[in-house]
Amino acid sequence: MKAVTYDRFGGAEVMQVTEQPEPHVGPDSVLVKVVAAGINPVDYKVREGYLQGLIDTRFPAIPAWDVAGVVVKAGLDTPEFAEGDEILAYARKDTVQDGTLAEYVQVPVRTAAKKPAGLDFDRAAALPLAGLTALQSVRRSGLGEGDTVLVHAAAGGVGSIAVQLAVRAGARVIGTASERNHDYLRELGAEPVTYGDGLVEAVRALAPEGVDVVLDYVGGAAMDVTDQLRREGGTVVSIADPRARTEFGGHYVWVRPDPADLSELAQLAADGDLRIEVSATYPLDRAAQAYDELAAGHTRGKIIVKP
Repeated sequence: MKAVTYDRFGGAEVMQVTEQPEPHVGPDSVLVKVVAAGINPVDYKVREGYLQGLIDTRFPAIPAWDVAGVVVKAGLDTPEFAEGDEILAYARKDTVQDGTLAEYVQVPVRTAAKKPAGLDFDRAAALPLAGLTALQSVRRSGLGEGDTVLVHAAAGGVGSIAVQLAVRAGARVIGTASERNHDYLRELGAEPVTYGDGLVEAVRALAPEGVDVVLDYVGGAAMDVTDQLRREGGTVVSIADPRARTEFGGHYVWVRPDPADLSELAQLAADGDLRIEVSATYPLDRAAQAYDELAAGHTRGKIIVKP
């Protein structure tokens, strides 16, 4: 089968399309023909070697964990799925080696859910990591009806879903984004502010007493001003900056595969209650360009790669 692989750590230039053996199917996994695969910033951080010690990589490695496709073979004990089922998955395994930027991928059933008929493959592939990250971080924050929530990087793949989930929970949402994405955030139900200089003043103008919850999906400078933005006792959750826990007494979240959570998100999207934005699609042989666009930042929604 054709797959995107890299045989050493490095930039996008180390990736190439190669021929690889078709994956074996374990007793609790299914073989999936990939229709669409979603890419995420964590993919290139792994590829560049930044997560050594946290996740082992075995070369040659196939990147990416998000997938939507069709089951072509089921394992010995996989009553959840049968040949022909359309599924989506956050197919993260214990090591990085057999990822989703390929014609076929082995998917553990603990990471997968059936794709609702009303959800197309591109949006399904865009949903798993971003959607699960948003849902699990929103839950961890404990936000609820009447809370004022600040979402950093609110127009991105994770942030845009978190905005919608917080609004559904009855919260008032303020979202940071570049000015060109402010109308998009308004459509999602958030009050937009521009990140960077003047952020504290802009947020305080909307929430003079401070915000109840900070959901951080970017880290760095956004977190530097946290104590100037949250009310006393406010909760901080981050997927990008451990200071959320060590300095601000909140939560530092690493997303987990969860088929029940994934099913919930997929049904919301299929029913039109959760907007999933796909910003671009690329063929397999242009995956390096897809990652270059992703790494450049300021992408609205998700980038999809299709075999």
